[in-house]
Amino acid sequence: MRVSGSISRLGRKLIALGTACVASIICLPHAFGQGCIVARSNGEQGGPDSEGGYLAAGDWEFGIGYRHQFSYIHFVGDVVQSYRQQQGTQVENKINLENFSATYQITSRFSVTADIPLLTASRHSNNSPIIYTSAGIGDSSVLVQGWIWDPREAKSGNIQLGIGLLLPTGKDNVENTITSNGVTSTVPVDYSIQPGQGAWGIPWEWSAFKNWHTNQFYFNGSYTMMTKDLGARRSNTDNSLTLTQFNAVSDQYLLEGGVAHPISKIRGLTVLFGPRMEGVPARNLLPVGDNLGFRRPGFAVSAEPGIQYARNGNVLSITIARAIFRDRTRSVPDDLTGGHGDAAFANWVWLANYTFRVKHDNGSHANQAHSAPSHTGQAMAATTAN
Repeated sequence: MRVSGSISRLGRKLIALGTACVASIICLPHAFGQGCIVARSNGEQGGPDSEGGYLAAGDWEFGIGYRHQFSYIHFVGDVVQSYRQQQGTQVENKINLENFSATYQITSRFSVTADIPLLTASRHSNNSPIIYTSAGIGDSSVLVQGWIWDPREAKSGNIQLGIGLLLPTGKDNVENTITSNGVTSTVPVDYSIQPGQGAWGIPWEWSAFKNWHTNQFYFNGSYTMMTKDLGARRSNTDNSLTLTQFNAVSDQYLLEGGVAHPISKIRGLTVLFGPRMEGVPARNLLPVGDNLGFRRPGFAVSAEPGIQYARNGNVLSITIARAIFRDRTRSVPDDLTGGHGDAAFANWVWLANYTFRVKHDNGSHANQAHSAPSHTGQAMAATTAN
């Protein structure tokens, strides 16, 4: 079967990547888009244990994250549709996502984080002069996180779990006024560049690290469950079978793991490497509908090298995710109609994050072990394929 073949090829690539990075063995999925797939998460990498570490009670940490991607390579399943570029009909998506986050450490184990994304995006077909654009605040989130083990004792490894609420603060019905063949009309832009999904969600996050000699292995992920099945109308043509006149409200996920190795000659500098996987499933976890509506499910697996520099409570992380496997999976409407839609993916995803801390001077920092990863902030977003 085609599905089993796709899984087999993906498995071989993951095994090869795991050989290069032992940390990938324990990797599991957060997100929102890869091109036309709506997954837009900046993610979180492990970090140095010299300048970052656990936050103490009363501390604040503020972060700014940035994500850029240019998607134009079309896939049906895991097969690249090279004819699209040869004919000049490829759809090109440009995504620029900024995330502004603030974390308050309530106690040594528990914290709360608020995150606000800001999206600017464009989309157009290479053979068309019309360019669709959108800009605005995305769906914001508030999460409560807690370490499983007491940070004052767990100096060599720990696991943090988080749960929260995704708020529909982003518009899901942005429209553009266009002129085609002399006719001017106002139309909704594709859901891959809509700032929001128009629904509430429940994000789950996890972050784990383990120090081993001078290295730190990390494994982070997230999954956002949506509480609604259908969003804004995208087409005037009704389809009672698939309901694809409406955008689907999709779950999304992110998985990444790897190893962080400090450069001994440069204090605070760490190199990072590991796999990254993000995407949108064809079926949501919560049974709030029949998974109908228009969606482009799929996922991308990438190799993600990077660097992180920490100094005096400031942490700058820069990573570049290079896609090594992409798969535009079949949606429920595809199954019902016997079709298989395509989606455009990016070759590269550029990620940067800067955080700084404001410490509560209560004397507790003297006993605080700097052995946890420097959190670069998991930015809520969406995976979208064209």
